[in-house]
Amino acid sequence: MIQIFNAFSLAFRNLFNLKILWILVWPLLVASLFWLIVSIFFWTPSVEWIAEIISFTFMKDWFDESALLKITDGIGSILNVIILVILVIVTAMIITALFVMSSLIDFVAKRYYPLLQRKNGGSLLGSLVHVISAIIIFIVLLGFALPFWFVGIGMLMSFLAAAYLNQRLFSYDALSEHASKEELKILLASNKLSLWGLGLLTGLVQFMPVLNLFAPTLTALAFIHFELARLENYRHKSNSDSSQK
Repeated sequence: MIQIFNAFSLAFRNLFNLKILWILVWPLLVASLFWLIVSIFFWTPSVEWIAEIISFTFMKDWFDESALLKITDGIGSILNVIILVILVIVTAMIITALFVMSSLIDFVAKRYYPLLQRKNGGSLLGSLVHVISAIIIFIVLLGFALPFWFVGIGMLMSFLAAAYLNQRLFSYDALSEHASKEELKILLASNKLSLWGLGLLTGLVQFMPVLNLFAPTLTALAFIHFELARLENYRHKSNSDSSQK
């Protein structure tokens, strides 16, 4: 638990570095522009679709037609905004994982782990497998969660989906440049509870207004700090065990 909070606090502190601020901003700008363009074509149809679903369910006997239309349109617009924000944040996280992780790893490694040897055990294929599988499972989980937002449990399901996405998306890349293939396999298979813990903590940030804008870079930095610390501890332990034999 201490390692999780240490990684998170160091990541939060790093956000105020000028280099990190630029890395934080541009994935958000690209993701926002992309989804704003998409929303031009899908906003009205999706509002109408959501309104139709609502009007034929639990609210149809409560209000007259005109009032029901205004209420369902309002709910549809609110849900569209929520979905748009989620899509922007998730897309920014994917951009961060694919295009800026190397820069973030260099930043953290040079300042906090300058003696940690790079063994380059990861690969582009391995990274893509983790990213693609994380996205697919996240979309499936989020798809199950959305209909339950009306009864509250959907938010919890979405939170768990975000936690899964975080630990799946960043844990491999955080280690890929420094760990060997064997170290990568061992570390990714161990301490799953802590990885989920960090995923839950960073997932919570994604659901906090304003703070969620920092979530992609904050999450990436937190996992880099956490995994490089684990790798350093693993090597110290392995060296100690070898010297005692």
